[in-house]
Amino acid sequence: MENKKKKSYRPYSHNRSTPKDVLVKVGQKFPLTIKRLGINGEGIGYYKKKIVFVPGVLPNEVAVVKVTEVSPKFLSAKVMSIREKSPDRVTPLDEHANIVGGFELEHMTYAAQLAFKKDVIAQALEKFQPRDWQSINLRDTIGMQHPYEYRNKAQFPVRKIQGELKMGMYARGSHELIDLPVVHTQDPLTMTVMRKVRDLLEKQSISIYNEEKNKGTVKTVVARASQTSGQVQLTFVTNTDGFPGDSELIQVIQKELPQVVGIFQNYNPGRTSLVWGDETIKLWGQDYIEETILGKTFQLSPRAFMQLNHTQMTVAYETAITALDLKHADRLVDAYAGVGTIGITLADKAGEVRGMEVIPEAVDDAMINAQINGIDNATYEVGTAEQLLPQWQKEGWIADALVVDPPRPGLEPALKKEILRTKPEKFVYMSCNPSTLARDLVELSKVYRVDYIQSIDMFPQTPRWEGIAKLTRRK
Repeated sequence: MENKKKKSYRPYSHNRSTPKDVLVKVGQKFPLTIKRLGINGEGIGYYKKKIVFVPGVLPNEVAVVKVTEVSPKFLSAKVMSIREKSPDRVTPLDEHANIVGGFELEHMTYAAQLAFKKDVIAQALEKFQPRDWQSINLRDTIGMQHPYEYRNKAQFPVRKIQGELKMGMYARGSHELIDLPVVHTQDPLTMTVMRKVRDLLEKQSISIYNEEKNKGTVKTVVARASQTSGQVQLTFVTNTDGFPGDSELIQVIQKELPQVVGIFQNYNPGRTSLVWGDETIKLWGQDYIEETILGKTFQLSPRAFMQLNHTQMTVAYETAITALDLKHADRLVDAYAGVGTIGITLADKAGEVRGMEVIPEAVDDAMINAQINGIDNATYEVGTAEQLLPQWQKEGWIADALVVDPPRPGLEPALKKEILRTKPEKFVYMSCNPSTLARDLVELSKVYRVDYIQSIDMFPQTPRWEGIAKLTRRK
């Protein structure tokens, strides 16, 4: 496909010169023309040559904004009114879209969202400039037919505020919990369970965590639904290792929420920004829920990672299968293997799959998932790239193909070094961060040609990006 840009939504840069004589105060208001969107979906304009970040606005809009933060390098502001609206502006379905996170682009037409996500990777490549970056084929973003109701996990804090039990998300930039009866990006099954659990917590007079006093029990409720089996896994994250009233609560949940097949408690004491603690115990029911991906069945424990969008995860895996073009003699390395979803999905196409993961529980789950699916050519080991790749080479096992799916910080330096040393012929990089992908390609492109990057909209109504890069070893 041609690399055409009808619109430009450029990620911001702090490299612009910042005038020192701009005197701006918090609370000051002024009109602002929005030039582009930043990587977090915020509007960007300039006031007397100083960069201004404004959530909730679109390119080419003129808004009256009010300054909320003054920094030596930038200003933050909020919208007071919009004088000139973009034709790409729509009314969000969620009434709290401009208050809480997770809906940063819901005021933007879906076509414009997809264009923005293609341009995000273009601008990241321009910033880092890996070899031949200008000739990389950037494919149009693959979107969803129905870009709502896709999130298969809800993870909401619970607090009692002025006598009212609230379950939802925090307002952006604050610690104010907003009760959310409806979230249009969530799978309706998760919201049905969450709202019923909220009511049951109140009805059963279950102890709720008080952050100011650092007392009470239930902090967060997590519901994960399988979009293929309809099963729901419920986890209560608690401040105390005991759970007063859990027996009565479990009995009522069994009666009123038959879709819940397993209930767990995760112990995470004290004031912390981390949602999960290290210890998880089963209170009742099944150890796992089952999810099916491209005909393969996977068992998921409460902490097991799985993409939040089953539909687009399937698209991503199909894209990776096509990009790798595996032959039955190929030896495939599945780095960042998790519970084995990628490697097991690809195992039928390859001669042998070896996965690596640093979390022992994930490796155990991966081996179980391989066994469930009758996969005898995929094995998983605990360890890092610098440990396992040289060890496998000493055994005479040399990879022909590689698939990586790293977290947002991108490839670990040791893995990158091993990739450049071993040079598998076929290579697919699944990325959730355009900036770290482009950064990693600076070194990788010395050995590999980037055939194309396919953007996939894994998180509609948000600025989050997902993409697959097909790399081929240079001759």
